[in-house]
Amino acid sequence: MLVKEYRICMPLTVEEYRIGQLYMISKHSHEQSERGEGVEVVQNEPYQDPEHGSGQFTEKRIYLNNKLPSWARAVVPKIFYLTEKAWNYYPYTITEYTCSFLPKFSIHIESKYEDNKGSNDNIFGAELRDEETEVWFVDIAYDEIPERHYKESEDLRCFKSKKTDRGVLQEGWINSQDPIMCSYKLVTVKFEVWGLQSRVEQFVHKVIRDVLLLGHRQAFAWVDEWIDMTMEEVREYERATQEATNLKIGTFPPSISISETPLPSCARGGPNSAPSTPLSTEAPEFLAVPKERPRKKSAPETLTLPDPGRRDSIFKLPGFFSWNSSPQPE
Repeated sequence: MLVKEYRICMPLTVEEYRIGQLYMISKHSHEQSERGEGVEVVQNEPYQDPEHGSGQFTEKRIYLNNKLPSWARAVVPKIFYLTEKAWNYYPYTITEYTCSFLPKFSIHIESKYEDNKGSNDNIFGAELRDEETEVWFVDIAYDEIPERHYKESEDLRCFKSKKTDRGVLQEGWINSQDPIMCSYKLVTVKFEVWGLQSRVEQFVHKVIRDVLLLGHRQAFAWVDEWIDMTMEEVREYERATQEATNLKIGTFPPSISISETPLPSCARGGPNSAPSTPLSTEAPEFLAVPKERPRKKSAPETLTLPDPGRRDSIFKLPGFFSWNSSPQPE
């Protein structure tokens, strides 16, 4: 198990981010989906928790099989998907991922949002955040993103919002920006497979950081599209986009349910640590147990993937924004 805390500052208020995040996740998921793969919304309904109060429960399936390299498709089921479950009690959210093919692979994310520059070192409390937990600050304007995701219109070093007059984000913008808020994310990755655990967990954290960076960049780059929306309007946009996305990927039938009546807390189990596979770009060389290492008869379960030396792309995950699939009934 590997735990890291990410802090992503935004030139927004916490209340503005609430709408911007919903808009960005819906739009990105629809853009990245195509027939047979993408993000299917299974459930999206109010949820009542005895501790956190009113929230929103969302369950999604993220289909990946057609995006896998040929060697990976040979060993995984044709119906290969991740399950994302999110409990949103904005400004606090829990998101969990499980993988239909790798039951020992899990990701658990706790998110909190505050109007500050990422200066709260105890936002998750001592019981959640260990003193040795590594903290990564993510700069949405000046951290490099994978080249394939770069768009000039989303380059925040050049972008200026017409409606809010915010931007261009100059170097050191975090110290001078007003308003400013921070998205805090405590991310736990588990890959309980002997011989691969440490290297895979490190790799997945690298990918998660890239995904968080891209998503938050887009949330601000699209600010003029959503800044005038009310919560009711963005929820309607989310509903319509989800239906269109389900049709786009070809689910039979589109299985989205939006409920008006909050469910009792006992109707759905609370979140435990869960899994996901947000691996993206190339197959890392470490996804193979060294050949010179003899396998002991008593050794724990291992994972073997064919042709690990190939540099094929692996697990491009459309719409994977684990930081929080859709803020609460926000």
